[in-house]
Amino acid sequence: MTNPRVLCLGEILFDCLADQIGRSLEQVESWTPYPGGAPANVACASVKLGTPSGFVGCVGEDEPGNALVQLLQKVGVDTTGVQRHPSAPTRQIYVVRSESGDRTFAGFGEFKTEDFADTYLQADKLPVQLFESADFLVLGTLELAYPDSRAAVFRALDLAEQYNVKIVLDVNWRSVFWDSEATAREIIPKLYNRIDFLKLSQEEAEWLFETTDPGAINYRLESIEGVLITAGEHGCAYCLGENEGKVPSFPVKVVDTTGAGDSFLAAFIHQLNQQGISSLQDPNVARYIVKYANAAGALTTTKPGAIASQPTAAEVESFLATNH
Repeated sequence: MTNPRVLCLGEILFDCLADQIGRSLEQVESWTPYPGGAPANVACASVKLGTPSGFVGCVGEDEPGNALVQLLQKVGVDTTGVQRHPSAPTRQIYVVRSESGDRTFAGFGEFKTEDFADTYLQADKLPVQLFESADFLVLGTLELAYPDSRAAVFRALDLAEQYNVKIVLDVNWRSVFWDSEATAREIIPKLYNRIDFLKLSQEEAEWLFETTDPGAINYRLESIEGVLITAGEHGCAYCLGENEGKVPSFPVKVVDTTGAGDSFLAAFIHQLNQQGISSLQDPNVARYIVKYANAAGALTTTKPGAIASQPTAAEVESFLATNH
């Protein structure tokens, strides 16, 4: 038991990346599996930066599930919160890649999205002791698409509030996980009045709030302490405390964008954990924290795979020292 400061709840899976770049699903000849899933990526990136983390989710009692649990343990992520399902398989997603490194989800092979083990995360099996010692709970929205895992998300929110854990929501909208966009639009906003920090892509901000202005969203969600809107190569707009601004991205040679946003979020939380949330009242600190997160995201795009490419704190600091 490592007393993780950051709990990441949701999916862990294999992204099967097309070996042939620039081809459609039907044209791809072979695939390479890379461990992924946004909450798992954030958990691993946190540990690599030096902030202890734990992953909470469900995998199958199968070889992919074993491999993912072993990976978490090898990285140093607390796996107390990992549940195993006896018959449902561990999720695998097929991903095609463009010449520029951007990825497109191409389905789940022979399974339906609701068939996988992560959808069966049980609310009554969440380890309460993890929440007693944590500082942050990181959630996505994918597991809101299924009844069991949705109940687990709301149970986690209750525990986080009970133990004064700050809640970070990374929307991470993926239509392939949902039966309809209308269902997502109905369920996702139920989290808004319970979260402390919100991370969105520009597209997600437009979709959910009809604006890409983080200050406007922050104002609309009165109880929130910060909004981050990422725009890939165009950097990040933020509203943290009373401070608003935009931080440009770092120009790097992009190999694979998978997991860049998750490294960004882990680095943001890592800095919050180190500097304290009250430090966001200082405009220079708020801007530096976003710049640090941008650097972690940029470094992650320079190698393939979401987890294998994540930087250490020393690598981020070295990168910042040479890229002002």
